[in-house]
Amino acid sequence: MTANRPRIVLFAADHGVCAEGVSAYPQEVTAQMVMNFLRGGAAINAFARSGGIELKVVDIGVAASLPASDDLVARRVARGTRNFCQEPAMTEEQLMCALNAGIELALESAIAGCDLLGFGEMGIGNTTSASAIAAALTGNTPEAVVGCGAGADEACLARKRSAIRRALDLHADSLQDPLGILRCVGGLEIAAMCGFCFGAAARRVPVVTDGFIATSAAALAVHLSPSVSGYLFASHRSAEPGHAFFLSLLDQDPLLDLAMRLGEGTGAALAVKVIQAAVAAFTGMATFASAGVSNR
Repeated sequence: MTANRPRIVLFAADHGVCAEGVSAYPQEVTAQMVMNFLRGGAAINAFARSGGIELKVVDIGVAASLPASDDLVARRVARGTRNFCQEPAMTEEQLMCALNAGIELALESAIAGCDLLGFGEMGIGNTTSASAIAAALTGNTPEAVVGCGAGADEACLARKRSAIRRALDLHADSLQDPLGILRCVGGLEIAAMCGFCFGAAARRVPVVTDGFIATSAAALAVHLSPSVSGYLFASHRSAEPGHAFFLSLLDQDPLLDLAMRLGEGTGAALAVKVIQAAVAAFTGMATFASAGVSNR
């Protein structure tokens, strides 16, 4: 294994469930943060620059219009998902388009010579979607998997739990398989990240998951295709309570535990440097015999 050309792909999308008041931030922050990524002013930009990691930003489902940019990969499937408290978050066609976009972006990265991939996300309301996936996939209650996300207070937490309970009841008949879960309560960026795991594994390229939302995509990918697990590295343990359930499903011990909850691929960026150091040690260190060092 080499890890000389890492790339992180950041998928951005909006969520219709924001209409239920599940986030401390307004939905327009998603587009505002995408513009910040493109200007190089976000945490992931700083981490990527510091670590020599290539960064790609993908509009897979941002609700607001974004100006054309050479630095933005335009793969928008829809202007956000629908409110999953009222109807499935995505149509079958939207789900397949988002999955395929993720697969294609991983394949393109491998063809370009990237030998270590990571992925992250941006989307106001997506901790609610990831929490709903966690509840549906693990059988845990909303109370067990819901965290405060981006600074939610107790009233906002109560709305998140309520939204997830209503969605689980509404879509109960469709939540028996991973694709049904993803279609009904997932997000366009989560679907794309799930596809990204498939594409990376198909090209035998290791891929580093980020935090809670990104790991929801990885958990769904492994449920759909167990062989994907052999190519995954969990970057860090998120402060979100639902993340522990996903890590357990994946049988993964994360490389870092820094109480992070930012997203954006920041945990993946930090873990890339740990993986590169491990590869350098494995391939570059002398053995005791070659170094002339006495053994026990």
